[in-house]
Amino acid sequence: MRKLFTSESVSEGHPDKICDQISDAILDEALKQDPLAKVACEVFTTTNFVLIGGQISTKANLDYAEIARGVLRKVGYIDPQFGIDAETAEIKVLIEPQSEDIAQGIELGNQVIGAGDQGIMFGYATNESKTFLPLASTLAHELVYLASKLRKQGTFKWARPDMKSQVTIDYSTDQPQIDTILMSIQHDPDYDYQEFIKFVKTEIMDKVAKDFGLNTDFKVLINPTGKFVIGGPQGDTGLTGRKIIVDTYGGYARHGGGAFSGKDATKVDRTAAYMARYAAKNLVAAGLADRLEIQVSYAIGKPEPVSIFVETFGTEHVPENIIMEALLANFDFSVSKMIDTLKLRQPIFLKTATYGHYGKDEFPWEKLDKVEVLKTYLKTQTKLKK
Repeated sequence: MRKLFTSESVSEGHPDKICDQISDAILDEALKQDPLAKVACEVFTTTNFVLIGGQISTKANLDYAEIARGVLRKVGYIDPQFGIDAETAEIKVLIEPQSEDIAQGIELGNQVIGAGDQGIMFGYATNESKTFLPLASTLAHELVYLASKLRKQGTFKWARPDMKSQVTIDYSTDQPQIDTILMSIQHDPDYDYQEFIKFVKTEIMDKVAKDFGLNTDFKVLINPTGKFVIGGPQGDTGLTGRKIIVDTYGGYARHGGGAFSGKDATKVDRTAAYMARYAAKNLVAAGLADRLEIQVSYAIGKPEPVSIFVETFGTEHVPENIIMEALLANFDFSVSKMIDTLKLRQPIFLKTATYGHYGKDEFPWEKLDKVEVLKTYLKTQTKLKK
């Protein structure tokens, strides 16, 4: 029986990702002026229209409309024929202060911070790729990232901002292979179909496959409906937080109940998910397991997690109680400590809003700075076995 697994990604021009980027651009601007800003920002977009809503309490002076237009310009929505235009789009702002009922549970005094909401969060890592992410998800991100880069450079003729990718990996043998790559790429109405298709296969699909040392004889699907001219918010409405599986592990690992974008660090939906990824990645990189998933849960207003759970899927190289011991000894999941450890008062979030929140070395939760100390747990167990 063949073992096939599929993940997808979307480009920065996808309507949901436009919303994620605007939400996180607003968060970043708030944090630049006021590191203690409390932000929960949601964005909706449709044809030449952007709605910005949510609860924000901050000393920062924010020009919401200009921030949104800046994101649209950066992505490339600068032509009315694309369905949304940075200069002419209608932008409506419905922002209120944070609820006092929530606020009283966050700042608890003596620099202790309570969780901004209840919920469950997951972090995951696997040693099957250099980024410690599932292979299908990693490849899907690389495809739309490269396609968007070539579009902006002018190399990818006729391409427009809205794109999606989907990668199916065949795990039937010891060496994973690409089974299928699907890409849907918005394009100009007047284009050379054959040249467009050839470019996508040779300069994007094959290039990414070769970069990862994988096969190029995979099945190919490019714009399977025949054309993709109407895209972006004109082709489909966009909403913040609707691409959570793209943001995380491509469906290969579990996801908690909350999205990430537009939320400041007191929102554990985001902060605890980053911390769990940080811990899982270091534990796997240290050799304690080949695959590892961490679940944490919180109660609103409480500074410490309600529970922590570790799953190794039978790939552990030391007993699971030792992995839990290593986790608890080296990673502090209290809200204030997570914020400090991962430097989450800094304006670093806009970069997370495209091509996944994980796997990029620039982010603090991707650092492998705990590996050496964690390896001591592996060495100790090896000695005991002898």
